[in-house]
Amino acid sequence: MSEQNSPVQGDSLPRQDIQTNPSHTANPVLLMTQTDSRDKWSKKMDFLLSVIGFAVDLGNVWRFPYICYQNGGGAFLIPYTLMAIFGGVPLFYMELALGQFHRTGAISIWKRICPIFKGIGFAICIIALYVSFYYNTIIAWALYYFYSSFTGTLPWTSCDNPWNTPNCTNYFGKSNVTWTTFSKSPAEEFYTRKVLEIQKSSGLYDVGGIRWQLLLCLFLLFTIVYFSLWKGVKTSGKVVWVTATLPYIVLLILLVRGATLPGAWRGIVFYLRPNWEKLMSTAVWVDAAAQIFFSLGPGFGVLLALASYNHFSNNCYRDAIVTSVVNCLTSFLSGFVIFTVLGYMAEMRDVEVEDVAKDKGPSLLFITYPEAIANMVGSTFFAIIFFLMMITLGLDSTFGGLEAVITAVMDEYPHILAKQRELFVLGLITICFLGSLTTLTHGGAYVVKLLEEFGAGCSILAVVLLEAIAVSWFYGIQRFCNDVKAMLGFTPGIFWKVCWVAISPAFLAFIIVSSLLDQPPLMLFDYRYPEWSISVGYLIGASSFICIPFYMVYKLVWTPGSLKQRLAVCIRPEKAIRDQQVDSVCMSSEP
Repeated sequence: MSEQNSPVQGDSLPRQDIQTNPSHTANPVLLMTQTDSRDKWSKKMDFLLSVIGFAVDLGNVWRFPYICYQNGGGAFLIPYTLMAIFGGVPLFYMELALGQFHRTGAISIWKRICPIFKGIGFAICIIALYVSFYYNTIIAWALYYFYSSFTGTLPWTSCDNPWNTPNCTNYFGKSNVTWTTFSKSPAEEFYTRKVLEIQKSSGLYDVGGIRWQLLLCLFLLFTIVYFSLWKGVKTSGKVVWVTATLPYIVLLILLVRGATLPGAWRGIVFYLRPNWEKLMSTAVWVDAAAQIFFSLGPGFGVLLALASYNHFSNNCYRDAIVTSVVNCLTSFLSGFVIFTVLGYMAEMRDVEVEDVAKDKGPSLLFITYPEAIANMVGSTFFAIIFFLMMITLGLDSTFGGLEAVITAVMDEYPHILAKQRELFVLGLITICFLGSLTTLTHGGAYVVKLLEEFGAGCSILAVVLLEAIAVSWFYGIQRFCNDVKAMLGFTPGIFWKVCWVAISPAFLAFIIVSSLLDQPPLMLFDYRYPEWSISVGYLIGASSFICIPFYMVYKLVWTPGSLKQRLAVCIRPEKAIRDQQVDSVCMSSEP
């Protein structure tokens, strides 16, 4: 179907643009006067690399390997695959199709789906801001490591530095070294005492001053982000050719190097050895569902935004399958990269792999892996490419997250922002930079952990659950399938319909309930978060989700008519109302 004849053109027309042709009184013809001036991707690969770059992020490298070995090794791949097929991929496909058909951002799209749920768009933008406040700080840590790697001897190699303590224990290349529960590796002390300087903070009560070195790193990163996004997809689509492909080159280099290390086989066996009994645990299935959801990233508005710049007849079904498979395989590959090194470290420490592999999250990337790199031949080279990979992985996700906000707000207020993209992007970047300042303090790591747990936890899950319900139950699964057919020329099969209507919402509800029921104490290093900070975390999570009921009340109050009439208007897409108006015009024109 050609773009000029696609139904999406009529979706964005104001009422006055619909008129009848006076030369045909019996069968009036609708004249569409609006032209489509929306930006489009220069090449199909620009779009695919942008989606892959967003979906494949730091979590693929640090979270999947840890979750996999913790939940049964090779056996974990069964629930992970099932959750991907029945939950993650259908939601991924749905968002791409919605964005491509309606060709608008996460806020204004709800006028065409179910207006009363428009608060979902505002909630998504707030969540994206929270994520930008802490996620870019993690990239700034990687940039600090990257800069520190340009030395003959990496600074986290020995215990002879001003920041080291008597507990610093270097066991590489030495015999008769006793490793105790109080021992700290040179890499751990470099991360905590040099990069973070967390010893100068007593916790969230006293986060201390701002680390000016990290401030400069973050400023440089946001400068790169600004000049990648300020002109729209035509600039960001070129940048991702580097940021989305470089990590795969580095992963392959690190995989080959890791496989040649002594003890690497121990790590691989530990990573993949199946523990079938784990499959009987509900926690394993919860972890599998959460991992695939946060890895693919539906609900953050990014897929809507990126797909909205596609050509109308682009095969988004194939795109969804390809990018989902690439994302999952990247997670699996990252496990080999990480665990070959963990096996090497276990060999050097003369301990079991599970004793080395207890670190998770950023600690795996900033302590465990750098420690192994520091003791390899060619350590400087491998450190440089490893942290360059981390920076590019993070930047891709930042591009996607902020583009979602930019597209959503500009599409909602085009009369104000249509010709002011550069200024708006500058303002948004400034807000993100200022919001990140607390994470750059000596206790900034505590703030990062708090925002990571609550900024985009259950709130984003609840938002996507409502999105799936609004599309499948209110907009109507048949109407949605007709939209897909208008673009692709075929209707989604029964599998996709069942997933969208029942399985995917159940999948999301399952994660939400399980997450709320199982909430272990929040800790970072040896610091246990106080109760008041947990309450603050819940307020952060609620502050985004509350936009949804607030907007529902606002919409119902300001819509004229009886309560029944208001509900009918609020849940009906504006396109359906417009079609009804057009039918009335056509009927009145008949002789």
